Amino acid sequence: MSDRTFAIGDIHGDLEALNTLLSRLPELDSKDTIVFLGDYIDSGPESAAVVELIRHELPKRLKAKIVVLRGNHEDAWLKVIDEGWPGFVMPPGNGTRETFRSYVGMPRDAEVGPKHYNTLFEGEFFPEDVVEWMRSLPYFYEDQHAIYVHAGLAYEDGRWLHPEETEDKQILLWQRKQEFFLEYDGKSVVCGHTGTNTLPQTADQYTPDDANDVYWAGRSVYAVDTLCGKGGFLSAIEFPSRQVYESR
Repeated sequence: MSDRTFAIGDIHGDLEALNTLLSRLPELDSKDTIVFLGDYIDSGPESAAVVELIRHELPKRLKAKIVVLRGNHEDAWLKVIDEGWPGFVMPPGNGTRETFRSYVGMPRDAEVGPKHYNTLFEGEFFPEDVVEWMRSLPYFYEDQHAIYVHAGLAYEDGRWLHPEETEDKQILLWQRKQEFFLEYDGKSVVCGHTGTNTLPQTADQYTPDDANDVYWAGRSVYAVDTLCGKGGFLSAIEFPSRQVYESR
């Protein structure tokens, strides 16, 4: 079977989970598509290796078309580089130090201290080609099965906007409106960004008794951020079958 799309959730520097998940996908051909939903970096220990795998190795290894979307963490680092954003860099929960260690070759448990702050707070440790790659990442992708976007859709004048209609593309990367998951009813949308364990728990999980599992609501929204790189695991969903794959 071809003309399938496999949407993969937030990876957050977890190379092992990514490799495990990819090994569990069926054999792919040139009519298949893999869509990465963003957030390749931060939190997990191997952000640099994850980016390298997605950018350079997978296109050589796989026959499938590969689509790589922008996540809010890639977007945040671009803001750090362009204008500074201490409010993103400082909180340990954002995982920025893990990305710094990954790119400069520091041990995973090495302290990132004041002597590193200038480089860290300006994002100067990123190779120039990686920065340009992040700038090139699109905000969404669409095929016959669904719309794929990192966070969700924008709401305006009583309706949910198609990404092409959305002037402020930041909304596509950052929004976490519960109403989107519960009320949107249109062409299927697949997103990451919001951990599935924080969504309203209904019988619509892939496994209803597992609050951390892939989630869908109203048969229109499919949420696949299962906290990879943050103590969770990596998930993917296949269309049109809605088959779910996991790294755990």
